[in-house]
Amino acid sequence: QVQLVESGGGLVQPGGSLRLSCVASRFTLDYYAIGWFRQAPGKQREGVSCISSTDGSTYYADSVKGRFTISRDNAKNTVYLQMNSLKPEDTAVYYCATDKYYYCSGYWDYWGQGTQVTVSS
Repeated sequence: QVQLVESGGGLVQPGGSLRLSCVASRFTLDYYAIGWFRQAPGKQREGVSCISSTDGSTYYADSVKGRFTISRDNAKNTVYLQMNSLKPEDTAVYYCATDKYYYCSGYWDYWGQGTQVTVSS
């Protein structure tokens, strides 16, 4: 059974940084685009970022551009989300998901269970 596990969340002060990891088991991430999403209490889930599997093209929501960086290490079967200059409005549960294709198509297949990020002083 495919499993995605997110880690790296926690409590951080505004302006701080966190790096989230998404590790896959029983599944090779190499051939698929991977996305990061978040869902804050009382809000809909929103797409944060996506990275393709071939040329490494990346996409970001406007709200995180210039602050978040998505990357992947296929040798480790892991995708990362480096989050800098965090704001209280970044507080949410963050999820990773596999796309059905090698590019960021928006058709999501497998999901992790999420990791909580709380930005507060």
